[in-house]
Amino acid sequence: MNKVVETADLATFETGNVHPFYSTFALGRDVEWACRQFVLNLKDEDEEGIGTFLNIGHKSPAMLGDTVTITAAIIRLEGNSVDCEFKVHVGDRLVAEGAQGQKILKKEKVARIIESVKGG
Repeated sequence: MNKVVETADLATFETGNVHPFYSTFALGRDVEWACRQFVLNLKDEDEEGIGTFLNIGHKSPAMLGDTVTITAAIIRLEGNSVDCEFKVHVGDRLVAEGAQGQKILKKEKVARIIESVKGG
């Protein structure tokens, strides 16, 4: 998956912009989406994926306007667990690497978890 780093992807907080680099939190969102593609292909209509972990090692910056390439692969598929590893590059330069996990659950179970968290 390729993505151009946009202004909304920069490290910007309530106090303003920190720097012109791809923020770790935006990178996390994008690698989650790349890894979710596996879940979308594996789950049934009555199922949904729910995240279990995200580990990111941010190795070098990607700047505003850079095109990042995100590659992901399944490293463990066991029961309803789908664990992936990912790498993010700008050209040949490694920007980040890490791992992400999801579980595939019945939508009914996800709804029960939501209700239990809400106190219902």
